[in-house]
Amino acid sequence: MTPLAPFPAGRPRRLRRDAFSRNLVREHAVTAHDLIYPVFVQEGQKKRDAVASMPGVDRLSLDLLLPVAEECVALGIPVMALFPVIDSSLKTPAGDEAFNPDGLIPRVVAALKARFPELGVMTDVALDPYTSHGQDGLLDDTGYILNDETVEVLTKQALTQAEAGVDIVAPSDMMDGRIGAIRDMLETDGMIHTRIMAYSAKYASAFYGPFRDAVGSAANLGKSNKKVYQMDPGNTDEALREVAMDIAEGADMVMVKPGMPYLDIVRRVKEEFRVPTFAYQVSGEYAMLKAAAQNGWLDHDAVMLESLLAFKRAGADGVLTYFALDAARLLQKQ
Repeated sequence: MTPLAPFPAGRPRRLRRDAFSRNLVREHAVTAHDLIYPVFVQEGQKKRDAVASMPGVDRLSLDLLLPVAEECVALGIPVMALFPVIDSSLKTPAGDEAFNPDGLIPRVVAALKARFPELGVMTDVALDPYTSHGQDGLLDDTGYILNDETVEVLTKQALTQAEAGVDIVAPSDMMDGRIGAIRDMLETDGMIHTRIMAYSAKYASAFYGPFRDAVGSAANLGKSNKKVYQMDPGNTDEALREVAMDIAEGADMVMVKPGMPYLDIVRRVKEEFRVPTFAYQVSGEYAMLKAAAQNGWLDHDAVMLESLLAFKRAGADGVLTYFALDAARLLQKQ
């Protein structure tokens, strides 16, 4: 580190005295272009169902989602990430609805790209919204999640989404080898422009509860867990191995999930690989900040923007956050 002038020749507070100088020397900033907005989509018309554990977040039918997409475009939010709410009658042990070309997600993707071609659309590649047991993969007779058989289904799911016109497929399942299989399929089928954002370091976290309520997988999962495929929260070196494998297999971007409790992972990944690195400010993080703000314990807008700035400071190139619309509106006024 460069030697610094000692006090009183060196007075760091000089640069903090005025707003102009604070703005001039600020190292990191958040813009609307850093944000990806996750949304929950359901079948039907004029359907809006609030997610009780996520204040301000709704499950929307496509007709009500379109105005949200329009606002994303107007605010400069570059990408919307889709998460499906699947009717229980369509859920099976094998999650076959995940690769139905006439299913909910392919239809929503096609509609969004037709109306808003400039808006990036990202889709989740995982089976938990589609399986009757709530796991992200296929089960053997003992209940263990099968890897290679699951990858075959995930590849079909990604192909279905890519054929519908999605810009980014985002495998969130944490099966070994699925990035390579999906990339090979996309190349073979000539879909060379479809990007892959790999959930490379996704931890078996307790912060996902509200999300599982939102997509309706909590009841199916019951008392089971996902520890045999999602990462142990105590591990950091393992995250680097996972990221390295996904990059080698053809991922264009990598993600760390959850977000704020795992900023050390974001920093290690960015410093080690220097690839586009994202973080997911997950449902539990959002719910905690919302609840504290609603109780008057925290300043909502201040903690929202500060939390997003923390991701940028840690090295994230962008953040998936349910605050995206609120943050972009606020940033537009600044």
